[in-house]
Amino acid sequence: MLSPKKVKWRKQQKGRMKGVANRGNTITFGEFAIQATSCGYVTNRQIEAARIAMTRKIKRGGQVWIKIFPDKVLTKKPAEVRMGKGKGSPEHWVAVIKPGRVMFEIKHEDAELSKEALKLAMYKLPVKTKILKRD
Repeated sequence: MLSPKKVKWRKQQKGRMKGVANRGNTITFGEFAIQATSCGYVTNRQIEAARIAMTRKIKRGGQVWIKIFPDKVLTKKPAEVRMGKGKGSPEHWVAVIKPGRVMFEIKHEDAELSKEALKLAMYKLPVKTKILKRD
């Protein structure tokens, strides 16, 4: 699973997901890409599931690029615990996704196979997405 090797602080505040993505909103490596149209958190497990779905579909041909990294930690308190007594323990790592962010890119000789692989990956993600083609 993806997670940072080292972080400055163990726990982070959630923050806000206002606006659109200013960086990472264009295709840089591949021919086709998945672009987010809504905001949300994507966990490291969801990123891995989407990557596996794509690579299995293209059967080791072509290339896949992951353009997001889960560098924010979300905490959670155990079930049936009273309020107070500090913040919960770190649960999982997430990537903050804003509308316009390119999440995955793919390059393969067969364009139809690339689109099918991206469609499989889109089912694994919790945010609304669309498929982009390089101009």
